[in-house]
Amino acid sequence: MALILNPNEWEGECFAFAGRDIILRKDGNALKFDDLRLIKKILNGGEFIEEKEYNYCAMETKSTENLPEDYMLKPIRNCFAEKEMEETLRISRAKAIVSWINENRFCSFCGSALTTHATLSALECPQCKKLIFPRIDPCVIVLVKKGEEILLARHVQRNQDIYACIAGFMEAGGFCDCNETAEEGVRREILEETGIKVKNICYKGSQSWPFPAQLMLAFTAEYESGEIKIQPDELSDAQWFNIHDNPATPPPGSIAYKLIHNEL
Repeated sequence: MALILNPNEWEGECFAFAGRDIILRKDGNALKFDDLRLIKKILNGGEFIEEKEYNYCAMETKSTENLPEDYMLKPIRNCFAEKEMEETLRISRAKAIVSWINENRFCSFCGSALTTHATLSALECPQCKKLIFPRIDPCVIVLVKKGEEILLARHVQRNQDIYACIAGFMEAGGFCDCNETAEEGVRREILEETGIKVKNICYKGSQSWPFPAQLMLAFTAEYESGEIKIQPDELSDAQWFNIHDNPATPPPGSIAYKLIHNEL
């Protein structure tokens, strides 16, 4: 289904994003197209992007300095715990597509300005006809178990107030290397970041994570051998915790929370 830039009218759901936040009305009402127009005008926001197949029109702004008092910011990830699955998927899709279009303005082959394709959810170069489809980065997130204990870590470039699963979605070195399977990526990621070898790797589920376009592949694995030796540019700490006595962990709604609390 085609993407439409800057529609004149829209009656479906509307989303406005600012970095990792979503802009909401303080009165609790859903955003309307007139809200998007106002936000764009005041905050000098980006283009409106309509995708009828997923029933949304969305935009993104880089600045919230002059956000009108009738609106507020809320972390997108908090919506994952509060809204129904269909709604969270729509928000994830809208955020990923808006960010992708804003980051892909020109053809990487000939330098021409890109346009939306007439029938596909893709961008097209009018000169060399190159098609550019939305980017998806497969990443692994792993809960390692050792009897009644689980391995959790504090990540250098993430929230230092919580312990989370070992995951590779924040750094390029954490993405699955070319030609390796997801299971091989699990073994490599755990060994690189903690010095631990694992076995009995089991796929548990997935979650779209639009920061900017990850597909989180969740696994559990059993401890095989080794002592914790953290990779300091990735982790600030890693420890074994009793499965029934966890420290502060990621919030509900994230696949990390579901792994840690045995909800997958």
